[in-house]
Amino acid sequence: MKKFDSINVIPFIDIMLVLLAIVLTTATFISNGKLDIALPRANSDSTSVNRQTVEIAIDRQERFYIDGTATSIDALRSQLGGLAKDTPIVLKIDETVEFRQFVSVVDLLKSLSLDKVSIITREGA
Repeated sequence: MKKFDSINVIPFIDIMLVLLAIVLTTATFISNGKLDIALPRANSDSTSVNRQTVEIAIDRQERFYIDGTATSIDALRSQLGGLAKDTPIVLKIDETVEFRQFVSVVDLLKSLSLDKVSIITREGA
């Protein structure tokens, strides 16, 4: 029987580099209420929503809601203006809504210094 003086680790390193490349490549691609909103899907972990949060929703007809009550983007500004700066905000936006509506809400929140924002999605990609 042949005695081995050392272990050849080159094949092991080759396999690990291939696996690392696969993980890094796939990692770049990963990034529910009463209203009829088809939430976009995501693979991130879900977190529980605090009861003291403010929920802003936009349905597929691009109507705005705050805590389930219909509103407009202008009324939304006045309703959010009195909130404390550390109030958690939850966004539920239908996946068919134009991106400009999302941007308008985020700009509004940023102008009011409300930066504790979460986006609700469905599980799975």
